[in-house]
Amino acid sequence: MNVVVALVTVALLAAVITIISHPLRIARRESDLPTAELADLQAAREAKLREIRDAELDFATGKLSEADYASIDGTLRADALDIVRRLDDIAAGAAQPTADPADHRERARPDH
Repeated sequence: MNVVVALVTVALLAAVITIISHPLRIARRESDLPTAELADLQAAREAKLREIRDAELDFATGKLSEADYASIDGTLRADALDIVRRLDDIAAGAAQPTADPADHRERARPDH
């Protein structure tokens, strides 16, 4: 009987330790992220979104022709897509090198 009580006590103690230490283990994994690179990419994403909105406003107010807007918009959106992919790589822990943004620009340009 004493052996059963001891085993149950050890099992409960292990479960409690696992539950209590869970937030600490998660915090450690999150702190392993390259925070400087992550912050830089998040700032770059916000800046790129502002550039896209500015280009849309310039087109709407007539400051850009349709051809210029299409070219600029394609480039900006390809750059933004590259930034988002790099953010996803970091979030997934992959952090693999990404292709040159110029590769994405060619695919993002609308055909004329």
